[in-house]
Amino acid sequence: MFDKKSSITSFQTFYISKEESICPLISEVVKIGKKFFEGGLSENINETVVSLRYGRRILINSDYVNFGELKQEDFLEIVDYDPLKKVLLAMGTKEPRIETPIHWLIHHARNEVNAVIQINDVKLIEQLGEKIPVTEKEYPTGTLEQIKEILKSLRNSKRIIVKNQSILFVGSSIKDVEDDALRTFKELK
Repeated sequence: MFDKKSSITSFQTFYISKEESICPLISEVVKIGKKFFEGGLSENINETVVSLRYGRRILINSDYVNFGELKQEDFLEIVDYDPLKKVLLAMGTKEPRIETPIHWLIHHARNEVNAVIQINDVKLIEQLGEKIPVTEKEYPTGTLEQIKEILKSLRNSKRIIVKNQSILFVGSSIKDVEDDALRTFKELK
């Protein structure tokens, strides 16, 4: 299994503004974080990433935050990402997560995707392994190879397991993705 934190795929972040995002979608993500946390859906609640399309940008929670206690300052707006140069343009006060390029490219490769939830929880992956599709190969987090594998798997399903790393839910709205994730977790009980 690849360790996502020690992945060789780093990217350089340039901040066009170090001000907090005022995106009106933040409150929706905060509500989901509280639901997941209060419902005990994941032991690794801090390893949950949510992104929403916001015009040509994406809104995504930052690194090193408790997903169940998100605040406005815990979000970044990603303005642009160049996968070849590995350069990220961001607005916000905190550091981006290593999964940020994955979310950016999903949102920009699939016009119908407006929301993504990614949960990095090995226990949940083991429990769901037979229930939802799994990517064929395993790659370090954020590599172009991994992103291609994810996009290939997302052609046939709105929920997939990224082999030995995470569970991804995608949809046209945050409500659709939240409902799909909650329905999937209820099936486990």
